[in-house]
Amino acid sequence: MPQNKGRDSIGQTLLVATALCVFCSVLVAGAAVGLRDKQEANKLQDQKKNVLLAAGLFDEKEQDASEVNAIFETSIVQELIDLQTGQPVDTALVDPETYEQREASRNPELSTPIESAGELGGIKKREKYSFIYRVQGESGETEMVVLPIYGKGLWSTVYGFIAINVDANTIEGITFYEHGETPGLGAEIENPKWRALWEGKQLFGKDGEIEIKVIKGAVNPDSGNAKFQVDGLSGATITGAGVSQLVRYWMGPHGFGPYLDIIRQSAAGDANG
Repeated sequence: MPQNKGRDSIGQTLLVATALCVFCSVLVAGAAVGLRDKQEANKLQDQKKNVLLAAGLFDEKEQDASEVNAIFETSIVQELIDLQTGQPVDTALVDPETYEQREASRNPELSTPIESAGELGGIKKREKYSFIYRVQGESGETEMVVLPIYGKGLWSTVYGFIAINVDANTIEGITFYEHGETPGLGAEIENPKWRALWEGKQLFGKDGEIEIKVIKGAVNPDSGNAKFQVDGLSGATITGAGVSQLVRYWMGPHGFGPYLDIIRQSAAGDANG
């Protein structure tokens, strides 16, 4: 029987393969575009959940994720501040509704060089403006603030939130939600038991210098420095040092230091009043 050479030719095979690739590409691209809004919504909800986790307002074991938005809306006030001054940003200059903080750190007009490459694990620039999250009590007073933090671990950039009391010194909670650290080692920064060790720790000593740090091994509760120390992570010394470094940077003068000064002054004024 005569063979159909056209159908079995190399050209025909390449044509079919190309058509199949184009079809699959269009299918994947269409799915990505179609799911983009849902992905962004999920990303935003996860961020809100981690703000609430740091503030102790959400328990993943006892509460459902569907409650996140409602709790956030009733308990949190989000503001965009200028890190250099600690003051709210002029909305005529930057629109908080469209501001993307991570993208800003890569934008020359919205970022600033970090004083020393060693201050934040080799990250060279940070954003000029940052969101902060004020936790409000039933009467409307601010009970604590939740601040975004990030820096280098062993293998990755580590992102999290830290909650600070209105005394601008006491840590109320901490959470890490995005990283690429080693499972069972550096990834233990996500472990609720380790995160709980931060609660009640102090950021600053009597002289105003930042003292908080993750140490090697366990904290001696009888030590005079125990209130400034957090147990190290077994087998993850570099990750622990990175967490120390990023917390100290963001709580310092080049991070949220000016904002914490404003909170501290406000608390002192309320006490005197």
